[in-house]
Amino acid sequence: MDAPDPQHRVTVVVATRNRREELVAHLGRHEGPVIVVDNASTDGTVEAVHAAHPRVRVVPLPRNVGAVARTVGVRLARTPYVAFADDDSWWAPGALVRAAAVFDAHPRLGLLAGSIAVGPEERPDPLNAVLAASPLGIPTGCPGPALLGFVGCGAIVRRSAFLEAGGFDDVVRFPGEEERLALDLFDAGWRLSYVPEIRAHHHPSPRRETDDRRQRELVRSRLLTALMRRPWRVVAHELRCALRAGRTGRRGLLGALPRVPAALRARRRVSPTTEAALALLHAPADPPPNDPTPNAPTPTEDSP
Repeated sequence: MDAPDPQHRVTVVVATRNRREELVAHLGRHEGPVIVVDNASTDGTVEAVHAAHPRVRVVPLPRNVGAVARTVGVRLARTPYVAFADDDSWWAPGALVRAAAVFDAHPRLGLLAGSIAVGPEERPDPLNAVLAASPLGIPTGCPGPALLGFVGCGAIVRRSAFLEAGGFDDVVRFPGEEERLALDLFDAGWRLSYVPEIRAHHHPSPRRETDDRRQRELVRSRLLTALMRRPWRVVAHELRCALRAGRTGRRGLLGALPRVPAALRARRRVSPTTEAALALLHAPADPPPNDPTPNAPTPTEDSP
């Protein structure tokens, strides 16, 4: 791969698995250096990218590691900032240049969440309004509303902050992997902000998991994240929510069981400051005393 142009200060990392057509069709839309990390695709993805986009760096992994593939890409990046994209998404022209300028102007900004336009109709993703209305306000050092959640394909990170926070882990994997990273960034004093003028486009692939599977995997991810970072009362709350969710919740709990030992080994509760921010973030839900709802906004993307 050629050395990156010094004018390009944001690398795009694309994690993919078995979506050869979408990936090849959209790779040419990315500006600046691109690293594709392939999660052990069986559809000829690696060969197709080499043939259609020979200047793109492709990293084939021997097995599907989920969102950890993004961490692999960030480690390989040679720019100070990294934008995430899925095989069915891309950043608007000029967005990455603007993002680099925002990071430069805000040295404690660890993650920038852009707005997302969905489909050929360019519909605003419903999450845009949720992020814009964050009750955390715009603290000093933030270019926009402060956040404790984001969507992977709509996020750009400061590489050093991302790696300091451990990147995406191999406990939660995907989906719902963003919550633990957001907690750790915030807990370390990094800012996370919504900057809507920096836009990503997402044309959801027809090759998507079923809603039922996604919901049970989100149950699993919320429980594992709580085990790693939240008070035991929140873990108990997640268990109760899962049990009330019927078959989907029970299957999510069963899916979490093999990863519980790893989650407990990685357990490190976030600070009271972060817990207070979470309480403020979820205050509109009016949870019962000492039983706060821990969940970040449910992401709408379809990633690795």
